[in-house]
Amino acid sequence: MSARKKKTFPGLQQTFDSIKDLLITTKTQIDNADPALRAPVIEKLRQVASLAESFAEQRPQSNKDWLQLADQLDQEGVNLWNISGLVQKTPHDELVAALRLAAFRLIEAALESKPGIETLVHVLQLASKTGATLSDSGNGDVAGSVLASAARFEELLRNAEDAEGTHRADRACATIVYFSARMEAAWKEGNHSVAAWMAQKITDDEQRLSFLPPHDRERLACKLHDIGKSVLKAQAGGAEGNEGQEALTWLQKAFAIADRLDDSAGKGMAELKVSILRTIARAYFISGSYDRAEAALDELILTLDENGRSEHQELRWLRLAVLKRRKAGDTVLLDAFKSIIDHMTFCETNITDILQDLRTLSNQHVLVTNVIQHCLQRLLASGDRAPDCVNRLLLSLIVHCSKDDDHSRAITTIDSAFTATFEAECNILELPATACLTLIWQYGDRHFNAKRWSPAAEWYLTGSHQLFRAACPRSGAKCFRKAALCYIEQKEYARAATVIQRCPSNDAATLYVLFLTAVHQGSSLYPPAACTHTSYAPEPRRAAGLDDEAIRAVREMVKAADFDRKMLLLATQISHESDMKPVLLSVLEALLKTLTFENSSGETVVEAMALIRCIIRLVLKLLVEPAANKPVLIETLISHFQTANILAKEACARKAFALIIKDVSWVWRTAYNCAVQGCAEWERSEARISQLFEVARDLLTTSCEATPVEVAADVYLHLINATFSCVSGRVFVGRSSVIDGAVDVGRLRENVAEVKASKQKILSIMEKNKITDADDIVRVQYFLHVLRVFEAEILAQLKEWNQLSQIVTDVVTSGSLGVGTYEAIADILWAEPDCPVNVLLSGLEAILRASLDHNSLSVEKFSRWLRAICTIMLARNSPADRLKAVGYVEQAVSVIEDNCDGDESYPMEERNWLLGTAYNTGFECLEASMLDEAKRWFETATVICKFVPGGKERAAKISETYMHLLARYNQT
Repeated sequence: MSARKKKTFPGLQQTFDSIKDLLITTKTQIDNADPALRAPVIEKLRQVASLAESFAEQRPQSNKDWLQLADQLDQEGVNLWNISGLVQKTPHDELVAALRLAAFRLIEAALESKPGIETLVHVLQLASKTGATLSDSGNGDVAGSVLASAARFEELLRNAEDAEGTHRADRACATIVYFSARMEAAWKEGNHSVAAWMAQKITDDEQRLSFLPPHDRERLACKLHDIGKSVLKAQAGGAEGNEGQEALTWLQKAFAIADRLDDSAGKGMAELKVSILRTIARAYFISGSYDRAEAALDELILTLDENGRSEHQELRWLRLAVLKRRKAGDTVLLDAFKSIIDHMTFCETNITDILQDLRTLSNQHVLVTNVIQHCLQRLLASGDRAPDCVNRLLLSLIVHCSKDDDHSRAITTIDSAFTATFEAECNILELPATACLTLIWQYGDRHFNAKRWSPAAEWYLTGSHQLFRAACPRSGAKCFRKAALCYIEQKEYARAATVIQRCPSNDAATLYVLFLTAVHQGSSLYPPAACTHTSYAPEPRRAAGLDDEAIRAVREMVKAADFDRKMLLLATQISHESDMKPVLLSVLEALLKTLTFENSSGETVVEAMALIRCIIRLVLKLLVEPAANKPVLIETLISHFQTANILAKEACARKAFALIIKDVSWVWRTAYNCAVQGCAEWERSEARISQLFEVARDLLTTSCEATPVEVAADVYLHLINATFSCVSGRVFVGRSSVIDGAVDVGRLRENVAEVKASKQKILSIMEKNKITDADDIVRVQYFLHVLRVFEAEILAQLKEWNQLSQIVTDVVTSGSLGVGTYEAIADILWAEPDCPVNVLLSGLEAILRASLDHNSLSVEKFSRWLRAICTIMLARNSPADRLKAVGYVEQAVSVIEDNCDGDESYPMEERNWLLGTAYNTGFECLEASMLDEAKRWFETATVICKFVPGGKERAAKISETYMHLLARYNQT
C-alpha cells in the first residue's frame, strides 16, 4: 500500500492491519482447534467483528481511496462465511456464530455507500442468517445489533427502485428471511408482540410468499409451527394466559403456508402438514374447542396410512381425550379405543397406556369391559401373543369386573375372557395364574364374609376355569370346595353336591366338604322330629344313601395325604348336631384310628377310652332303632369292646391304668349288661354274646390285677359269671356248628382248653376266698359242675377217654352238689357209641358210688344206672365182674327194701329185671359148677321175690329149682 494512502488514512489502515493480523492467526486455529478449546478462537473472531464495525464507521463517505481495502475485507468476509459452513457444528455452537458475525461485519464494512439491489438482497440475507445464528447460540444482544443492521438493509431494499421488477422474487425472499429471523429472535428474547408482528408481516403478503421457494416456505412453516408448539407447551405446563388461542394463531399461520405447498414439493411436506394439524388439534383441545378439535382430528386421521406410527397414535389418543372432554357416549368412546388398539403394537408400554386411561372411566363399566375385551381379542388374534400383556389384561379385567354392580354380567365377562384365552392356546404361567386366582379368591372371600353366598360361589367357580389347570393344577379343587361351602351356607345342598363332585376326591379337604354336603343334605331332607305336642310320631327315616356318602367321605379322608385330625373333630360336632348317628359313629371310629400309642403319654389312652365310650353309647342307641342292622352293629360293638380291652392292657403295661380305671369299669359293666340283654333279645347270636362275656371277663381280670386297692366281692362274682357265660356260649356255638355229625376238631380243642382255663380261673378265685356269701358259693360250685360236664362232652367228642376218666374222678370227689353232673356225664358216656367199655363202666361205677354215698340220685335213676352197670359187667362175664355185679344187685335189694312203696318206690320193671338177671346168672353159675356164686345169686333172687307180684310162688319155684340142680350136682 502506498505511503500516500497510509498517510492519508492512518486510522483506517491501522484497523485494517489489525483485522488482517487477527485473521492470519485465527484461520490457522479454526480447523485444528479442539471443540473444548475454541474460546480463544471465538474471542479473536469477535475482535475481528468489532474491528470491522470500527472500520465501517471510520471509512469516508465520498473518497473512494479505501475501496481497495474494502475489497480485501469483503473477500475475507466471504472466506469466513464459507468456513462457517465447513466447521463441525455442535448444539448452540458459538464458533459458527462468531464466524458468521465476523464474516457479516467484514462484508458490511466493505459495502458501498449506495449498494445495488442485488447487493442489498445478498447482505440482507447474510444479516438475517447471522442474527438467527447468534440468537440460536444465546447471544441475543449481538443478534439484536446484527438484525438492526439488517433492518437498515431491508429499508434500503424496500425503497430501492426496480421499475421492471427484475429483482422482485429475490427481494421477496430476502425480506421474508429477514422477517423470519426477526420473528425468531424476538420470540427467543421474550418479545412476543414483535414476533407476532413479524409473523403477521410474513403471512399478510401472499404475493410475496408466492416468490419464496418451496423448501424455504417449508422451513418457514416449521418455524411458525415450532413457535406455536412452544406456546401450547407453556399452557400445558401451567402458565397463565390465553395460550390456547395464541398458539392457534401461530399454528394456523404455519398451516396456511404449508397448505399452499404440494405434498410432492418436499420429502417431508406431508408429514409437516400432519404434524401441524396434530398440534392445531391439541391447541383446540387445550383451549376448550372440543368440537373443532374433534373435527380436525377426524379429518386428519382419515388422511393417515393404517400403521402404528407413534405420531399417528398420538392423534388417536388426542381424539380420545377430546371425546372424553366433551363427554361423548360409550359407543363413540369405544370406537376411539378400538382405533387405538387396532393400530398399536402390543407391548407393555402400550398396554399400560390403555389401562391407565381406562382408570378415568372406572364408573363406565360396560365401556371399560368392552375395551379390555377388544384389546384381549386383538392381542390373542395377533401373531405375537405377548404373555405379559395377556396377563395384565386378564388381571385388569378381573379387578374392573369386581367393581361392577351387575354381578352376573361381571362373571360372564370374566368367564368369556378366560375361555377366549384358553381357546387361543395361550398358556398362562404359574405366577400370573396365581395372581389371577388370588384376586378371584379375594373377591369371593369379600362376598363370603358379607354373607352374599351366591355371588361368592360364582366368583370361586370362575377360578375353576380350565385356563388355570396346567399352571395351577390344584387350584380347581380349592375353587370347587369354596363354592360348595357357599352353597352349603345358602342351604342349596343339591348344588353343593353337584359342585363338590367335580373335584378330584383324593384330597382330605375335598372329602371333608363332600362330607359336609352329604350331612347337610341328609339333614334337610330328613330333619329330626321336633319336640312338640306331635313328638309321639316316629322319627323320619334318614336317607341311607346320604349317610353312606358321608361315611365314605370320612373313611377316605383319613387316608388322604393332607389329612388333618381337626377335620374329624369338626365332623364330630357337625354329625352330632345333625343327629346322624351312623355318620357320627363312622367319624368317631375314624377319630379313634388316628390315635397312636407308640411313645404316647397316658393322655392318649384316656382320650381313646373316652372315644370308645362314646362309640359304644352310640351303637347301643342305634341298636334300639326299628330299622337297625343288628348283626353289623353288634359286630361293631364287639370290636370296640375288644379295642377297649387292648387299651386297658396297654395302660397296664405303661403304668397308666389308674387314669382309665373308671372307664374300664364302665366298659366291662356295659359289655356284661349287653351280653345279658343279648341272651334275651338277640336271635342266633350265641357267638357274639360269648364274645361280649369274654370282653367283660378280660376287662374284669385286668381291672382286678391292676387295681392297687381291694376289689369288692361282687366284682369277682361278675368275673366268675362272665367267665362261665363266655365258655358256655362257646360250647353252645360248637354244638350248633356240628353238621351231619362232622365236628371241627380245632374248635373243639380250643373250646376244651377254654373250659379248662375257665374252670381253673374260677377255682383260683374260690381258693382265695374272694366269694364269701353262701348262696354265691353254691352258685359258683354249680358253674364248676357244668364246666365239668362241658369238658366231658367235648372230650367225648374228641375221643380223649383218659382225660374224660379224670373228669369223672373229679366229679365224684366234688361233693353233694354234683347230682346233675353225675347224670349228665353218665348220659354222655352212655350215648357215646365209641366209648370204651372199661371207661363207660368205671365212669358209671364211680357215679353210682358217689350218688349212693351222697344219697343224691333218685331211686328211678339209681335203678337205671345200676341196670346199665350190671349189664356191662355180666356181659364181660369175668369172675371179678360177676362178683361186682352181684354186689350191686344186693345193693339194689337194700334200696328196694327202703323204697318198696310210695311215689319214690323202686320201679317194678327194674325189680323184675333184677329178679330175672339174678336167677339166670345163678343158673349159669350153677351149670358152670360155681356153686358159691350160684348160691349167692339164687339167694339174692329169692329176696327180690318178696318185692314183686307173685313173689312167694316165684321164690318157691326158685328154691325148688336151686335144690334140684344142687342135688343133681351132688350126686354126680
